Amino acid sequence: MNKKAKSRTELCSGTGKKILVAMSGGVDSSVAAALLLRQGYEVAGAFMVNYDSADDGRFGECWRNDYRDAARVAAKLGIPLFKLDFKKEYEKKVLAYMFAEYKKGRTPNPDVLCNKFIKFGVWLEKAKELGFDKLATGHYARLGREIRSSKHEIRNKLQNPNYKLLEAKDKDKDQTYFLHQLNQEQLKYVLFPIGDYKKTEVRKIAKKFNLPTADRAESMGICFVGEVPMKEFLSKKIKLKKGDIISSTGEILGKHDGLAFYTIGQRHGFKAVLEKKGAESRPLYIVDKNYNTNELVVGFENDPLFYKKQAEAGEINWISGQKPKLPLKCQVRLRHRQPLQNVQLFEKNGKISIHFTNKQKAVTPGQFAVFYLPHGKNSVCLGGGVIK
Repeated sequence: MNKKAKSRTELCSGTGKKILVAMSGGVDSSVAAALLLRQGYEVAGAFMVNYDSADDGRFGECWRNDYRDAARVAAKLGIPLFKLDFKKEYEKKVLAYMFAEYKKGRTPNPDVLCNKFIKFGVWLEKAKELGFDKLATGHYARLGREIRSSKHEIRNKLQNPNYKLLEAKDKDKDQTYFLHQLNQEQLKYVLFPIGDYKKTEVRKIAKKFNLPTADRAESMGICFVGEVPMKEFLSKKIKLKKGDIISSTGEILGKHDGLAFYTIGQRHGFKAVLEKKGAESRPLYIVDKNYNTNELVVGFENDPLFYKKQAEAGEINWISGQKPKLPLKCQVRLRHRQPLQNVQLFEKNGKISIHFTNKQKAVTPGQFAVFYLPHGKNSVCLGGGVIK
């Protein structure tokens, strides 16, 4: 490994000597383990079983192939690999929340809750229990630190680091959106070894280490559940509740199976509904949901209902632990990989009122609004909350 790559790893290594790497069987966590091992840390891997779809026999097992690949990487690197079971915790803290939100007609983001409560919650606690100093993952994100010292602390030579969550070098892969619910106590014990690398560089490093996962494809789908038909998966807990599909002008176009099974911005299948009515043949999108009347509202892409000038977010997590002075001009991301949008934040009735500089398309209740401020060449993630 060249000196430049080595120095980048050292910047994110912190002070811990014993590192537990959460190994998913993918190339990113494999390289994270390899980089830390090369730096001389005492490294062990851990594969976490969080969901076993074989329990209901409907979707096929999702973790066994991942575990096989993680084991192959651990053997290649010569490190131990723990296999830990967190299925009960995942069911209680992530899946229960996900089903509850869908039942209300909202569209949650289980990956955010998975990071908060599972990966950097029960996983982190287990890492500490096993005697490790840090938990490392293959997330594309970076950590920064500022030293806050009060007069009393200076006299006693004590320093209190404030951890900042920074965008990754690879902006297309950046995962700070999914990490915005973390707090100072969690960030104190975590590492993101690949945050200073682009995905192409990670692939090259994997090949240099001859890792079995070097060419493995990206994983998709629900966190730890995998690629499953969402409607079928939700049907395990949510009953069909048919209602009218209406146009934004009030015309009844057809029937839907339940607001829970549809997402604002979705368009699949609605063009056919419109064509049956003999109207203009353009794709239709879900632009709104009427919860009181159980109506699904659809319109064209340029429909005014599709665009919002303001939104509200609640259950806000500020990563610093302190709410910034409001009003605040900053930037927001309403979904993963969305370009940052300029906004101004206000406080209103205990919630954050978000005023967009430019109207935003498909603002989706249940998803997260994540706030950022410029920080040199990157942006620092301030935190965020649930869109109401």
